[in-house]
Amino acid sequence: MLTALPLVPLLPFAGFLICGLFGRRLPKAAAGAIASGAVGLSFLVSVGAVRELAGMAEPRFVANLWEWLPATASGAGVFAAPFALALDPLSAVMILVVSGVGFLIHVYSTGYMAEDPGNSRYFAYLNLFTAMMLVLVLGANFLVLFVGWEGVGLCSYLLIGFWFSDSAKADAGRKAFLVNRIGDFGFLLGMLALVAALGTLDFGAVMHAAGEGALGPAGSALPTLIALLLFVGATGKSAQIPLYVWLPDAMAGPTPVSALIHAATMVTAGVYMIVRCAPLYLLAPAAMGVIAVTGAATALVAATIGLAQTDIKKVLAYSTVSQLGLMMLGAGVGAFAAAIFHLFTHAFFKALLFLGSGSVIHAMGGEQDMRRMGGLRAHMPVTFATFVVGAVAIAGIPPLAGFFSKDEILAGVWGSGHPGLWAAGLAVSLCTAFYMFRLVSMTFLGSFRGTAAQAHHLHESPRSMTVPLAALAVASALAGFLGVPAALGGANRFEAWLAPVLEDHASGEAAGAEAGEGHPGGAHEGGAAIGLMAVATLAGLAGAGGALAFYRPGSTAPAAAAAAAAAAGPVYRLVAAKYYVDELYDATVLRAWRAGCAFFDGFDRLIVDGTVNLAASVSQGASQVLRLFQGGLVRGYALLFLFGTAAILWYLLK
Repeated sequence: MLTALPLVPLLPFAGFLICGLFGRRLPKAAAGAIASGAVGLSFLVSVGAVRELAGMAEPRFVANLWEWLPATASGAGVFAAPFALALDPLSAVMILVVSGVGFLIHVYSTGYMAEDPGNSRYFAYLNLFTAMMLVLVLGANFLVLFVGWEGVGLCSYLLIGFWFSDSAKADAGRKAFLVNRIGDFGFLLGMLALVAALGTLDFGAVMHAAGEGALGPAGSALPTLIALLLFVGATGKSAQIPLYVWLPDAMAGPTPVSALIHAATMVTAGVYMIVRCAPLYLLAPAAMGVIAVTGAATALVAATIGLAQTDIKKVLAYSTVSQLGLMMLGAGVGAFAAAIFHLFTHAFFKALLFLGSGSVIHAMGGEQDMRRMGGLRAHMPVTFATFVVGAVAIAGIPPLAGFFSKDEILAGVWGSGHPGLWAAGLAVSLCTAFYMFRLVSMTFLGSFRGTAAQAHHLHESPRSMTVPLAALAVASALAGFLGVPAALGGANRFEAWLAPVLEDHASGEAAGAEAGEGHPGGAHEGGAAIGLMAVATLAGLAGAGGALAFYRPGSTAPAAAAAAAAAAGPVYRLVAAKYYVDELYDATVLRAWRAGCAFFDGFDRLIVDGTVNLAASVSQGASQVLRLFQGGLVRGYALLFLFGTAAILWYLLK
């Protein structure tokens, strides 16, 4: 099956071509069936390839498809970039997540988007999105990764602004595209620096050179600069401060798109890239410190914002930003395996939560404000049960998946000797549990607070939507058992699976300097391991219990929430307004941009257009004079000819 590896991205790309070119000519349900089938086949090929990879002594397979950029001389040697795909334990995890969760989202979409007139266009974009993400994670070098990197950026623009006739939704798509271009500029500069320094962009060659000291000793300027430039790209794709502002607005797209972006594809790209470049980052402790602090700050800021949101999808959006911050925090302290483990489990429960919210919105006729919901448990039992599983998982309550993966990150942070960052992660866990069970209570418990028309419309979603919810709920409950730590009697098979990538490529000195204490395994082997787990679990239980007590079913709950908000005063208003970050950007960056545009517009009209208009006026004036001599009468031309001849003869004969 390894020889069939190119089919993993090619199958959804073929689905994109079929749905895009012929979708309107096919029966309405055909586009969804073709798109879902393409991703489902991609998942089956992925499973076969990963099984074969697991039996290899050296688990790495490279498929060179063609010579994209032939060998040319460069300042650092000979540069060449084949279009090559590589499968190793890290990319294996990613293709299983992307194709597996992506397949369930496609199936769910067949029910959610069944009546949309743009059905075929939607599935074409969804297939292209999946194909580009698979290219990203399978790329054997930075250039192939960058093709997928830019591809998912384009698809996010197309899908977030899918209902482009609504100006707000179109603006959200443009915002996502432009903010990501800022990060991508840093990523490009990082790649150029690698070419200038090493003459290659092949992952294996770059990481080997980094481990051998070709970029300089650990902590030197060059590896630090390259690591920071690449991280700028990651801040865009994985929505970190200061480039996280596009992700909450991505809710403008259809809900399955939100699930695909937030769970299985685009936002995981930055975390994946940093872990892929682990040996490089181990040479740049200052850059890793920046990543850890940025991740912790992003996680905490987004978690507090989520406490005050009333739009069901916005709560989940800020939750995604927060969880991505935790992954970055883990990577920043050297707990690379823990970061990928949380990426893996997060894909299941976040896809479940978004698709569950889509089921609620579908039943509510498009309503997204939780203040107009309540009591949906009786009408939507499957959605309620699966949603609670997702909420428990993300809250980090044992024994569901989020408990194991989040504990790995917190253990890694504690073991790295950064108690302040660990406290921030613990606070994020508390906030996560609170806002998730606040969402559960406001949406599913108590009495219905919507209109009579909405109440009449309430119903459970069709099987095409509830079956994926059930499958994701099972995965959210069981996926964590792949990473049971030694303190609980496990062997952490997930970490062992990634070991060939994270250990073989790293240099011994760098790995020892950065990952020795920071590795989550080290923390789990100490006597404090169970205590750390207990504290994290208590934080999750306290957050969940506090939310259920405060937003308990009954007529007094909304009044109590309003009273608490009033008591918090400016603090609540600050959090509810999302710290006024968008307003700050509008008053600074966008105002400067508009002023610059106005200046250049004036320059264009006055100088450029003025010069062109002046030339036209001169030409027009000259033509007015010349037209006096071009009346169109033959006798006039003959008379001028006679006068001219006479003048010439007079000059010659005088």
